[in-house]
Amino acid sequence: MKHLAPAFAGLLLAMPAMAQNPIDQIRPDAPELAPYGENAIGVRTLTFTHEDQIDVPAATEEGDLPTTDRELTVEIWYPAAAGVEPGGTYTTVLRDGQTPTTLTGRAARDAAPAEGHFPLVILSHGYPGNRFLLSHLGENLASKGYVAASIDHPDSTYSDLGAFTSTLVNRPVDQGFVLDSLAELDDDLGAIIDASRTGVVGYSMGGYGALIFGGAGVTEAVERIERYTPPQNLLRRNVVGTETHDALLDDRVDAIVAIGPWGRNRDFWDADALAEFREPLLLVAGSSDNVSEYGAIRQIFNETTGVDRHLLTFENAGHNAAAPMPAPKESWEPSPSLDFVPFEHYADPVWDTTRMNNILAHFTTAFFDLHLKGETERSRYLDLVDQASDGVWSMGEDGDPTEEHSYWTGFSEGTARGLRLEFQPAQ
Repeated sequence: MKHLAPAFAGLLLAMPAMAQNPIDQIRPDAPELAPYGENAIGVRTLTFTHEDQIDVPAATEEGDLPTTDRELTVEIWYPAAAGVEPGGTYTTVLRDGQTPTTLTGRAARDAAPAEGHFPLVILSHGYPGNRFLLSHLGENLASKGYVAASIDHPDSTYSDLGAFTSTLVNRPVDQGFVLDSLAELDDDLGAIIDASRTGVVGYSMGGYGALIFGGAGVTEAVERIERYTPPQNLLRRNVVGTETHDALLDDRVDAIVAIGPWGRNRDFWDADALAEFREPLLLVAGSSDNVSEYGAIRQIFNETTGVDRHLLTFENAGHNAAAPMPAPKESWEPSPSLDFVPFEHYADPVWDTTRMNNILAHFTTAFFDLHLKGETERSRYLDLVDQASDGVWSMGEDGDPTEEHSYWTGFSEGTARGLRLEFQPAQ
């Protein structure tokens, strides 16, 4: 075997670690707003303690309710100072809660923040999940002038999987507490956060929490759903019209993206409860979602009548549409602690994950630029013919669109196939 030149040998040794699990890939066919922005990206990990919260998994049907301090670890991506070198890694575990994996991205750990004030976006994972599941979107938004904060929700992560009832009770409360904590942050990072302009992105149970946080308290009927009822009616804190739910609502929240939100399929809301939702809404779903159920997500779209809302549909995609990061290579192998290959937790049988991530970045950028930054020209990326396949591609000899052109703005010819974007105005 020939000896390799030292520099070339070092390159080969570096390639697997640097290329194994990238979260930041932008495909050549990605829509216009998908690529990373002009800002360098920093990332920090902070932990906030929500003291004396009801310990839902330990609660019983009678007696005093136990309390605990909920420690929420948050990964925060932000615009970094000019000259920061891009590139970094994230060490985490797979869906089985045991197998280690390393992700690679563009954020520099603990970099100095850029100057300025930037809107805040809260990212909330599913059940189970963790703060890295939406890391691709966190980095992407930070490069475009946002501070993106992704939460590890206790009792709901791969390594800390507790009673589902804890997620039902705590998810919107966690989102509100992290918003408060970041707004009160008194350091160089806190100095750049403009929490008065906040968006929320929630996937699955994160979407459930985001809808409650955005005004759609659950219906009182959930107290009679035995399978999902926590002890001593603890879920009542999230019931529409209660003092506890009203206290949760936050005027700083200006827009919400809910991806495959769970709950309408189990009657956690009815039309009256969803009519109380009060923020501009972008729903994202796969038409074959059998977890949150696509028909139920369409009900949310139809019943959030108090706000302007969009529904972006990935035709034939399942519950993993758009939100999860690309499946780490380690997830392609079976895990002895799961009865399925962990790859299935991240991937979709029909759609390429990176493709979906790019499309989500495009529409989320347009949506938040419009509602959090007031960039009204971004509405052209949302004002589209419903069915992408009905759009007409027509360019003149000068390369400009003709009067007949109605293809989706920001998409090159043929690249919007399999997508649908519907809109309903507030009533």
